Amino acid sequence: MTTHTQGPDVSLPAASAFVAASGFVVDEVTPTHVQGHVDLDESHHTPWGVVHGGVYATIVESAGSIGASHAVGERGQFAVGVHNGTDFLRSTTGGRATVVADALHQGRSQQLWDVVITDDSTGKVLARGQLRLQNLPLPSYDDKGGN
Repeated sequence: MTTHTQGPDVSLPAASAFVAASGFVVDEVTPTHVQGHVDLDESHHTPWGVVHGGVYATIVESAGSIGASHAVGERGQFAVGVHNGTDFLRSTTGGRATVVADALHQGRSQQLWDVVITDDSTGKVLARGQLRLQNLPLPSYDDKGGN
């Protein structure tokens, strides 16, 4: 996952192999907005030749978590998803899709983000999700078994 950040300089951790496999690329991050893209292809397919809904749910979770964590990073926090409601609206066999995530609510302890995944070739929405997140303190080095 490549990133271009705008706003406070809060570095993003590297994507796990699972998230990287989704193909989601972050193009812009601010405390209230994330924009990126994904090139969907056969590696994202179900056995029936269309993109798997789990790919969309993963991208919704990733985009919302990245934006929400960016928003609270300077407070020594990160955000974890506690509810992901993703609707799969259209099937596709592949192509580039744009991902746009916007904060709907940013409170002291929780956030709510709206994420829309749109097919670039048709302009039609493929999937849309709402992600509720909990703001948590960043784990310290000691919490990871270090000194």
